Amino acid sequence: MMDLKVADKKLVYTVTIPIRWGDMDAMGHVNNTVYFRYMEQARIEWLSMMGCLPDENGNGPVIVNAYCTFKKPLKYPGQVEVCTYIGAAGRSSFETMQEMRSVGDGYSLYAEGGAKVVWVNSVTEKSVPLPDAIKQKLNEIKSANKRKK
Repeated sequence: MMDLKVADKKLVYTVTIPIRWGDMDAMGHVNNTVYFRYMEQARIEWLSMMGCLPDENGNGPVIVNAYCTFKKPLKYPGQVEVCTYIGAAGRSSFETMQEMRSVGDGYSLYAEGGAKVVWVNSVTEKSVPLPDAIKQKLNEIKSANKRKK
């Protein structure tokens, strides 16, 4: 599990997702696999908003690891707020961290997780440098964070 220190992470995107009846399992709470879908939806929406989905050359984001720590069970009906944070970028990758909070429960923390995003060429299946748009955004976020200190 990647532990991003508070100083190393920056909030980049927040989305509220409705909890569907079908998200629940036989135990009456949201199935553990669905938390990963909530994180994926938030991550993909953020990447799309930045214009950083797979390009015409087949270069795009791939998750090389993902994790989730479950604090309390989410239940239907309700809404979950997913806050996406990013950490420092490398040549071809960066870390994400996400918090999932229940909208109807005073925004209590229900789960936290994340993933390492690597840019990969789908033909060669090898990592490639991060797109300029991602690098620029990460640099802007890093600069804004330094100015606040």
